[in-house]
Amino acid sequence: MYKMPAEWETHSGTQLHWPSNRETWPDERLKRVEKVYVEIIEALTNYENVHLFIENEKVQQRAEALLENSTTNFDRLIIHLQAINDVWARDCGPIFVVDSTTGTFKILDWEYNAWGEKYPPFDSDNALPEYIASKYKVERIEPSMVLEGGSIDVNGAGSVLTTESVLLNPNRNPSLSKSEIEGKLKYFLGVEQIIWLGSGLAGDDTDGHIDDITRFLNEDTVLTMICEDENDVNYHALKKNEEILEKVVLPNGASLKIERLPLPQTKIEGTTVDGSEYVPASYANFYIANGCVLVPLYDKNYDQLALDLFKKYFPNRDIIGIDCSDLVWGQGSIHCITQQWYI
Repeated sequence: MYKMPAEWETHSGTQLHWPSNRETWPDERLKRVEKVYVEIIEALTNYENVHLFIENEKVQQRAEALLENSTTNFDRLIIHLQAINDVWARDCGPIFVVDSTTGTFKILDWEYNAWGEKYPPFDSDNALPEYIASKYKVERIEPSMVLEGGSIDVNGAGSVLTTESVLLNPNRNPSLSKSEIEGKLKYFLGVEQIIWLGSGLAGDDTDGHIDDITRFLNEDTVLTMICEDENDVNYHALKKNEEILEKVVLPNGASLKIERLPLPQTKIEGTTVDGSEYVPASYANFYIANGCVLVPLYDKNYDQLALDLFKKYFPNRDIIGIDCSDLVWGQGSIHCITQQWYI
């Protein structure tokens, strides 16, 4: 049997990809998002190793020049010169699971098709789990199913959160039924309960990843995003998801506890991103590292409320807010660009 650890369990490191895709980050957007990356790498290398994937030596020189002027702990920075297509390590990176019979970690190599083949090419990103497994001599398992890491969230105690709008989307696994998908999740992630929410945020080109709407804070508590403005484009989807969560009973018989945060500003004034006037800005896109929690910040009306919530649930970790208004312009945030390792 396999089991995917909860994100708050101790990592060996974090996977990141240095931004260099000019279609995702045109013009001055690239320089702005590079600054966000420097801030994230500075923070993470205080607590754990960072495996930074960079597409070529020219980009490496630029990245190192920017990092040299920061407080990055270079003893904890491992650079991989490797072909990549974009920055979304969460979705294309390896998902580590424990083999209960041996106690060893193995890599799940799910298929990655850039959210329904929306952004080709994606072959280099899809090949990364195989590269990592080979380099570090970790057994690699292929579940034969399209799945991105941002589409699931586990509590390490038998439950997984996901959305119908992603995993049941015909652009992922048209030949698999819902029950077949559930069977693969249960077998490969080591869960017994699948909590299906409906859909995600407007402007989320993943079709509605769970890590933008609802995440586990501990084994029996979730953070979910809410919207109180009935005229907001996200109101009805988030309300429906909240109603589903309120009815959840965990495998141990306890009701699911729910913490709520208001959705920050998601509408982009005067421009669009890939045809949408919205971006998936969400406090649910946080990342739990060994000694800290990286919290995306977007909106002064709610940022402090979010930081206070994470201080409550992670009192033994440093809570570090990162301004992600430039990062989310690429339609993802901190959780989307990170993937935890256990080797």
